[in-house]
Amino acid sequence: MLTVVSDTHSTDGHTLRGRTLDAVREAALVIHAGDFMRASVLDAFESEATAFRGVYGNNDDSEIRERLPKVRTVEYGGLRLAVTHTVRGGTTALSFAGRERDADGIIYGHTHKPTVEVGGEIPLLNPGSHAQPRGHRRAHAELEPADDGLDGRLVTPDGEVFERFTLSSPEP
Repeated sequence: MLTVVSDTHSTDGHTLRGRTLDAVREAALVIHAGDFMRASVLDAFESEATAFRGVYGNNDDSEIRERLPKVRTVEYGGLRLAVTHTVRGGTTALSFAGRERDADGIIYGHTHKPTVEVGGEIPLLNPGSHAQPRGHRRAHAELEPADDGLDGRLVTPDGEVFERFTLSSPEP
């Protein structure tokens, strides 16, 4: 399983709880789409995850920016996923960033709003924030390899699955 989180905004630990903590611990790979805030928070995530990939966000300190890239590409379940915290220009700019990296999908954060858009030029996934939802529900994303790509779900820390989706493999 791939677990995706973002926007922790903590100065003291990962603030993971419930299903979100379990999902991070159970995942073959954890992706964090930025805004840890302090390097100790990044360290806490790395200590919980079997494999971890992250990017820095606009609120991250200099130590995090030295350790993580602004944008990265991750391959999982046969898909190539571009990961960033945010880019100026909304969904159009996100799609462009994905095309630049020859990605099959984009993972991003920043808005704190759990969002999946699979009908556009390139699928977009924002897991929301498990810790600072800012008017949205607390959430993370879980993705499992499937015959046609990745089957995903948005999940609350209480374990409620509130949206299911598929990120499809590219056409041959």
